[in-house]
Amino acid sequence: MNIKSVLTLILIGTILAGCASDSSSISNSNETPEVEAAVEQRLEEAVTRDEDESVNEEERKEEQEDQKEVVQAQITEEPKENAKEEQKDEAKDTSKEQQAEQKVEQKTKPKSDQRSASLPNAKKAWWFKRNSDHLPPGAQSEIDLTKYDAYYLGNTNEKRVYLTFDEGYENGYTSKILDILKEHNVQAAFFVTKPYIKSQPDLIKRMVNEGHIVGNHSVTHPSLPDKTDEEVEYEILETARYFEEITGTSMPLYFRPPAGEYSERTLQITKDLGYKTIFWSMAYKDWDVNNQPGKQAAYEHIVQNHHPGAIILLHAVSSSNTEALGDMLKYLKDQGYIFASLDEL
Repeated sequence: MNIKSVLTLILIGTILAGCASDSSSISNSNETPEVEAAVEQRLEEAVTRDEDESVNEEERKEEQEDQKEVVQAQITEEPKENAKEEQKDEAKDTSKEQQAEQKVEQKTKPKSDQRSASLPNAKKAWWFKRNSDHLPPGAQSEIDLTKYDAYYLGNTNEKRVYLTFDEGYENGYTSKILDILKEHNVQAAFFVTKPYIKSQPDLIKRMVNEGHIVGNHSVTHPSLPDKTDEEVEYEILETARYFEEITGTSMPLYFRPPAGEYSERTLQITKDLGYKTIFWSMAYKDWDVNNQPGKQAAYEHIVQNHHPGAIILLHAVSSSNTEALGDMLKYLKDQGYIFASLDEL
């Protein structure tokens, strides 16, 4: 019940009381009786107070709304300020990360520019000279390979051979080759290109899981002496990067120059990247898939040319090698040879 209602009841009660006590006191004049005037005055005051209170209530509501708006504005602005601070912090962190990455890159960036630039870039094609005495063959002598961590022979004092395969593309034989190696408990090294890794990720993972070395054979199989220092580095580093992306493991640091072509400059770059260059002391024309010599010829190649410390190069695209591989491995073991790892060089 509001104040107007209370005062109305009081007024009615007062009028009735006045009528009961003295009905004759009521005047017929037009002047307002004193009691009614007093009541009306109180009503007006009450109404005024009620209106004032109502106004005050409205003002309080408006003040509260204003305060809410101020608070809301502060709440809205604070995240903006915080966001700005966070952006500044993130920018600082990003800048620090970039600086750290640049430092790492500077530390790991090859230093081939200075050393390789002063070296001859005359293109050489790998060659060796066979003999019929099962002795290590002679090979090119223009360059001292030992200066560049390059090998074409392993340990020649013991009956050890190092079996390697080149993989530029897949011709459907690698899975069978891996089966035969597993059956004879022999580990080999497979030199692969980036396109081969990309097209045959499952075979690459199988090579790794079965304990074989997967070496680097470049991205595009170019003649390296024709490339700049930066291009040579890319051919090697990009293949290694992609291998790690696919397998989750670092690529072993062994490199076989495409087509066996090299120069002192490219050998130095390869060495600067931490790689050993792997040539060979046994090989034959097995890469032409349209002119395969057959199983017996592949087998006879091993029988006639084996020697201590041999690094054997076979191409995995060869049907002849695949057909003869089991017999090759058995023959070499019967001759007392151990199949060694390139890690032993």
